[in-house]
Amino acid sequence: MKKLLLSIILLLSIGLLAACGSSEGENAGSEDKKEIKFGATAGPYSDMITKAIQPILEEKGYKVTIIEFSDYIQPNMALSTGDIDANLFQHKIYLESFAKEHSLELSEIISVPTAPMGIYSNKFSSLEEVTDGSSIAIPNDPTNAARAFLILEDAGLITLDPEAETLTVSEKDVTENVKNLKFEPIEAAQLPRAVESVDLSAVPGNFALAAEMDLLSALQLENMPDQYRNRIVVNTSDLKAQFAKDIKEAVESAEFEATIDEQFQGFGKPEWMTK
Repeated sequence: MKKLLLSIILLLSIGLLAACGSSEGENAGSEDKKEIKFGATAGPYSDMITKAIQPILEEKGYKVTIIEFSDYIQPNMALSTGDIDANLFQHKIYLESFAKEHSLELSEIISVPTAPMGIYSNKFSSLEEVTDGSSIAIPNDPTNAARAFLILEDAGLITLDPEAETLTVSEKDVTENVKNLKFEPIEAAQLPRAVESVDLSAVPGNFALAAEMDLLSALQLENMPDQYRNRIVVNTSDLKAQFAKDIKEAVESAEFEATIDEQFQGFGKPEWMTK
């Protein structure tokens, strides 16, 4: 019995040592990682990686591959399965909702400058020209609709109930409508085209850029809450990995900000960049 007990203890000890060695090997591999596969939706955020992030990471010795996606589901699923190492396309509210719905462990590294929603018009050249009873197309989804109402309040065209929740305000929270605006909810992707048929249109930044609209031509740009700024996201298990730290350092660099100022004009900077 003593010999059997000693044999069992010996086998357990060997197993523990092997497990520790394997764990250390995995951690070492993560620390030595020199290739980053970045996922992004095609358009401005793929461009942001290419122009403002990739060159800095390459200076640090990384090989950066950018994989473009055409929807908002696959970038997170590909991240969770390890097909990519990081992604850039989503804001905080979407990230938290998606991760909870799909039981994923995802975490943000840092927020980046993001194209704001704007009020556009082919009829008026300024908000002062807006006439009584003008029509305005707004997104028909609650999250983006709330953003549109907040812009209109900032512009002085409406007043919202101060007790209303900022992230979920809707037409029912409008307590004063100075110009008697007529709200026309439509699909967000159709808002750039709506500029031709309505007096005003509240267009999210990504759809404005996809339609080749100039952000700086908006009559009013959104004072974007930080929750709506896009994030660079990784698996939570990689949050402290060296490659994640190097991505964050790249975004915090003066070189990154200089590229944003030069090539991404109109993008709203997150709070950490403006302090």
